[in-house]
Amino acid sequence: MALAWRNLPKAFYLETSLRSLQMCPSSSLGASWISGSRLTLHTKPSMPSCDFSPEPYQSLPYSRAREIHKQHISPVETAYFQKPLMLHQGHMEWLFDSEGNRYLDFFSGIVTVSVGHCHPKVTAVAQKQMGRLWHTSSVFFHPPMHEYAEKLSALLPEPLKVIFLVNSGSEANDLAMVMARAHSNHTDIISFRGAYHGCSPYTLGLTNVGSYKVDFPSAMGCRSTMCPDVFRGPWGGSYCRDSPVQTVRKCSCSPGCCQANEQYIEQFKETLNTSVAKSIAGFFAEPIQGVNGFVQYPKEFLKKAFALVRERGGVCIADEVQTGFGRLGSHFWGFQSHDVLPDIVTMAKGIGNGFPMAAVVTTPEIAKSLTKCMHHFNTFGGNPLACAIGSAVLETSRQPLPKTEVNQIHEDCKDMGLLVGRGGIFSQTFRIAPPMCITKQEVDFAFEVFRTALIQHMERRSK
Repeated sequence: MALAWRNLPKAFYLETSLRSLQMCPSSSLGASWISGSRLTLHTKPSMPSCDFSPEPYQSLPYSRAREIHKQHISPVETAYFQKPLMLHQGHMEWLFDSEGNRYLDFFSGIVTVSVGHCHPKVTAVAQKQMGRLWHTSSVFFHPPMHEYAEKLSALLPEPLKVIFLVNSGSEANDLAMVMARAHSNHTDIISFRGAYHGCSPYTLGLTNVGSYKVDFPSAMGCRSTMCPDVFRGPWGGSYCRDSPVQTVRKCSCSPGCCQANEQYIEQFKETLNTSVAKSIAGFFAEPIQGVNGFVQYPKEFLKKAFALVRERGGVCIADEVQTGFGRLGSHFWGFQSHDVLPDIVTMAKGIGNGFPMAAVVTTPEIAKSLTKCMHHFNTFGGNPLACAIGSAVLETSRQPLPKTEVNQIHEDCKDMGLLVGRGGIFSQTFRIAPPMCITKQEVDFAFEVFRTALIQHMERRSK
């Protein structure tokens, strides 16, 4: 499955100085919209057609929903936009609000809807299983759990063949932390600055994004290290990313040889030599950082870092919560794009296309270390409905703009019918991760919306 943004007709970069909007033609560029459909500065892009009609909205009035939210829902501000959307129905890559407006979903419920909202095949399987058996527990055998385990294990290389089914990415990373410590008999675990590995009391120690940090002690034994970010970090540039998409920042590297990588590895060694014990439990890494703004690392970094961790007795954990299940396009798992083999893989989000489901996959040896340490049990892990759905699913501002300006770009995109996410330490990065059923026509539309929103922004800045 190809990553949706690889179908973009052009790649664009918004320079922090906003001196120019660089347009880089793709070799596969079609002439369909260049020839006569380029928009003027004040034209709203035409939304692609959709062959689905939502049901009439007949639930709570918007004003009542806002009252209930204010009185009874968590006061933590999470809703996007000045007037939060009241979403009513979804179909594949489309979302419909309570007023009948249609939106092209380029965020997928925080990188979670993998094969499309209410995908008919997944929906049919869910409905069938709901009529047969909703819930039992792993103390009983049931076919959906075993069928799913066999299918999932077939997608992972040896020796990653033992599966622990849980309910969320945070829970999966919690369990992976316990596994690492049980197997190594050590405590210290390293993660990148800017990493997000969950918001549970345990995983808060691994998460290194300021807004998720608390003023009281949490998750002892977790240590942060410099994120090898070749766009915003001290080293790296246009030849450095381990990716087909490169930053426009200049560097002294040559194709296939990244000098920045060695400098970032030296920083990693410094962490090992000064901030942790002589022996460590493990190292967590997202193959591409998500919440921090889709940060990609230098070539060969993870391979060298994994080797250094193993020299210290630690295990290497790949957090595939956002990158797994084909999201990167070229590989089914993000770690495969780095040519590394982790000892533990955690996964969630796209695993269930929005259904609460997650997993930890590890080696038989590490699994045995866990069972010697504790009796792990999960009431809902391996739930028949979750496993049936899981089986059905199987298939980048170095200097950020002021938040108010980014907010307005975000609002402009929404007003033109496009929903995207936000990320980065300063919430300055637009996170684009549509359902992978997206079409080229829809990607063209999204690109035109972004282009229009950025041009409008530059017009405002020029006044």
